[in-house]
Amino acid sequence: MLKTYLHKFRRAERSPKPPALAHAAFSALGGLLAIALIAMLTQLSAVPFLMAPFGATCVLAFGVPDSPLAQPRNIIGGHFLSAFIGLLCLHLLGTDWFSLAVGVSLAIGMMQLTGTTHPPAGANPIVVILAKAKWSFLFSPVLSGALVLVVVALLFNNASKARRYPKYWL
Repeated sequence: MLKTYLHKFRRAERSPKPPALAHAAFSALGGLLAIALIAMLTQLSAVPFLMAPFGATCVLAFGVPDSPLAQPRNIIGGHFLSAFIGLLCLHLLGTDWFSLAVGVSLAIGMMQLTGTTHPPAGANPIVVILAKAKWSFLFSPVLSGALVLVVVALLFNNASKARRYPKYWL
């Protein structure tokens, strides 16, 4: 049985080639603009629009915009749902280790069941629980920041003839 299990590792495929320099540079510029705008809005308004998982969201929204995981439904729905689950775990289970584990696991399962899987949002329960966030966290920074990020992704990705975003709406 162990031999069969270990054999799976030897049959792994080679990694895909990295993208062209132009694609990587355009992706990096998209991430720069999105985070700069969100951080600037936070600074100018004194309302939080930014949270760490949005950096990882930029990798998907600008680096692999055709991925199902990078679509607006997944970005907005995944972040909102995962943060909501984190808040439920915080208020029902507290800040112990098992609350973090339950929050992440429920977020994974619920994102899959709702068709909103977005890997960066898997960090939201950890962020929410460790920060001891209030319910308002759902709207600022989670929903407001995710909406700004999606708008930037829509405008920026479609500025290139080589990209069309989103690939899927629903």
